[in-house]
Amino acid sequence: MYIDIHSHVYKNHPRGIKGIPDFCTPEELIFRYDELNIEKGVLLPIVSPEIYLPQSNEDILEIAAAYPDRFIPFCNIDPRAMENSPYSRLEILLEYYKERGCKGLGEVMPNLPLLDPKVQNLFRCAEIVGLPVIFDGSDQLTHDFGIYDDPGLPQLEHTLQRFENLIIFGHGPVFWAEIAKLETPGERGVIYGFDHRQIVKLPSGPVKEEGVVPKLMRKYPNLYGDLSDGTPLNALARDIDYGAAFLEEFQDRLFFGTDIVSVKMPVELPQFLEKLLSEKKISEQAFNKIASGNAKRLLGID
Repeated sequence: MYIDIHSHVYKNHPRGIKGIPDFCTPEELIFRYDELNIEKGVLLPIVSPEIYLPQSNEDILEIAAAYPDRFIPFCNIDPRAMENSPYSRLEILLEYYKERGCKGLGEVMPNLPLLDPKVQNLFRCAEIVGLPVIFDGSDQLTHDFGIYDDPGLPQLEHTLQRFENLIIFGHGPVFWAEIAKLETPGERGVIYGFDHRQIVKLPSGPVKEEGVVPKLMRKYPNLYGDLSDGTPLNALARDIDYGAAFLEEFQDRLFFGTDIVSVKMPVELPQFLEKLLSEKKISEQAFNKIASGNAKRLLGID
């Protein structure tokens, strides 16, 4: 069975609002988990105003307490919280939620540069408290959500250097597009049209030259990979042989995930991983670590 490192759920979320997904209820997410052979999953609160409707950490803790065999809570703190300052003592909040069972921080999604002093302060506080961080990225600083980085991910690299004892998960199109060398800078992100719909032009075709992601993963052992949403699947499936080799090489730091939002959202990663396993393109050891073993180790699951 799988363990999902990345999912979202709302206790009470309004339905039918144009431009906002109909998020799963806890019961709907469990229904999908049963369909997909997922044992349990990490619930990531959404707190930043740039994206959807903010929710409370307390809601996530309440849902996880109601279904302790299926859900694991993370907490989330906007880096502008408390004082909107790079000196805010956010470790106080993070310690509070860690004591109440939260196993990590995320999904961090304010539309600020990764090297913004307030974002760096949040990561510093997470390192102090000992919570891994999942964040989403962006290639723009307007009309979007997610933490901004430049092509080549230099801000991520400096963050990995600065907080070498902090586990940081790469996630989303800005990260996974750079599994190969970019053909153009614009293919690394998703942009909104004036009709408020996302325009997705992900990289495609064989990996002619490695990008910065495998290089960063070799250089920085505190960089982990979140395989949720469709962008890592695109990165791996665009060149099956390279994708399989990537999974084998980094099998100790890659985590199965879904990023399920709505109950009808397709999830194709299980079939992809199982096909690679059946065709002996990845080892059973790598499959088991990515599917659940790494999550069990990181999160202390028996």
